[in-house]
Amino acid sequence: MIKKYGLWGAFYLFFCLIRTRLLFSKARLIRFPIDIRGKRHISIGAAFTTGVNCRLEALPLKSGQGQILIIGENVQLNDQVHITACHNVTIGNNVLMASKVYISDVSHGSYVGDQPSSPHDPPADRQLVASPVFIEDNVWLGDGVCVLPGVTIGFGSIIGANAVVNRSIPPLSIAVGIPARVVKQFNEATKVWDKVS
Repeated sequence: MIKKYGLWGAFYLFFCLIRTRLLFSKARLIRFPIDIRGKRHISIGAAFTTGVNCRLEALPLKSGQGQILIIGENVQLNDQVHITACHNVTIGNNVLMASKVYISDVSHGSYVGDQPSSPHDPPADRQLVASPVFIEDNVWLGDGVCVLPGVTIGFGSIIGANAVVNRSIPPLSIAVGIPARVVKQFNEATKVWDKVS
């Protein structure tokens, strides 16, 4: 451990491990600091791991809501991941997120339909509008990925670094870009990733 992380790094990991056992008994390792807001509205599965400076927020739009941020088992978030739930964000099992991933089920205002929010209103004063986000099992989100409200990312999919996911991605897909688009899909028969034209 000292060879890999150095003396200070090994001490820091040991400190985090002890603190994890005391505060998050089911987690594998929480690297502190971590910012958790609305803890009673968050469910975290076993073997949860984080990098430093992660921020988890569960801030229900309606009173009486139960858990609105649900994280499955064996989920790993790397440094500076920010997840905001106001309606429902569900993350499946065995999900891996690189650093600086942002996931939100809410936006300040509505920008579709016949009664959109006005640009004359300050953004912080616009009505919050939420739509659920579902990230299914075995998904890998690359560095800097942004997942917007109303999106489902299907089982086993990979989202490339810095992609902005503004619409649902089917299972067994690789998606990249802004906005994210599917460029490959896993072929179950041949066991290879086929390009999508």
